[in-house]
Amino acid sequence: MSVAQVLINVVNTLYIKPIERIVSRNTFAYGFCGGLNMTLDTIWYYLIYHYVVAEQYIYIGKLCLSPHISSLCIVFPITFFTGFWLNRNVAFRVTHLASRKQLFRYALTVAGSLAINYACMKLFVELFMFWPTPSKMLTTVISVVYSYLVARYYTFADHSTADNSTYTK
Repeated sequence: MSVAQVLINVVNTLYIKPIERIVSRNTFAYGFCGGLNMTLDTIWYYLIYHYVVAEQYIYIGKLCLSPHISSLCIVFPITFFTGFWLNRNVAFRVTHLASRKQLFRYALTVAGSLAINYACMKLFVELFMFWPTPSKMLTTVISVVYSYLVARYYTFADHSTADNSTYTK
């Protein structure tokens, strides 16, 4: 049994009647994959920050990277690809589209999400004078909604089916 099939079985097991009434299986699978990727991101970040970067500044020529930014730069590609894999193989499972095309679309989606995060934080904190933490929470909600809609209707869209319900058991 593949890792993807194991994760699909976990999603199917966790998708119980009360949840069924609130969200579709597709949305639930996307949330599960996002939560799993966020957990992996946190674990990788911790390990890399403390044991690889070792809380030290990194000097690349005249450029100096702080430990938290160095760690972020190392972790980002890892969770970018795990996020893509989870969405392609577990949440949306549209495999008739070329992986390369989906990866390009996914990169555009992530770039859009980064832009939304930046713009919302600037708007909420600097223009509206909201506190940073609640601003980040609101920004995350906006970014997650954007990411889901773009993933479902663009990145992993299955235009060959009428209802675009890409999740299968």
